[in-house]
Amino acid sequence: MGTKNNSNLFYTCSLIEYIGRKKKRTRREVIDFLGKDTVKRIYDYADIFHCEPIEKVASEFMDESQIKEGTFDNEGECKYRIPDYWTIGEVYERLIEDCYSDDDIVDGIWMVYHSWIDESISDYNTDFYYQPRDYIAACYRNDTIL
Repeated sequence: MGTKNNSNLFYTCSLIEYIGRKKKRTRREVIDFLGKDTVKRIYDYADIFHCEPIEKVASEFMDESQIKEGTFDNEGECKYRIPDYWTIGEVYERLIEDCYSDDDIVDGIWMVYHSWIDESISDYNTDFYYQPRDYIAACYRNDTIL
């Protein structure tokens, strides 16, 4: 549907993943703290934000959005090799690209992170997150793991 390899979307999703790991928050909680306007700002200006270290950008948004420490530790619970935040950012990027048009990207971000699939992608003890993109998109569209 959308532009393939949308670098702004990739950066936005990777930043959400990074913040979630740092603050031990589900990715849904991260975007709730950020709010839709901030998510849109990150997406719109990702090409500028990515010039800075992701740690610095994340820190600024965590402070600005007053994201408090949570208890969601999917890295600590992982029994296997933990995928890096860029890898997981790419999973979300592809899913959103495959299911939403370019005009609906920010709504797509909001919908995907507020859906059941967020929990499935964040469970690193399953192989779901590294399944083919068309399979993940089909699961999302059908509201279940196929």
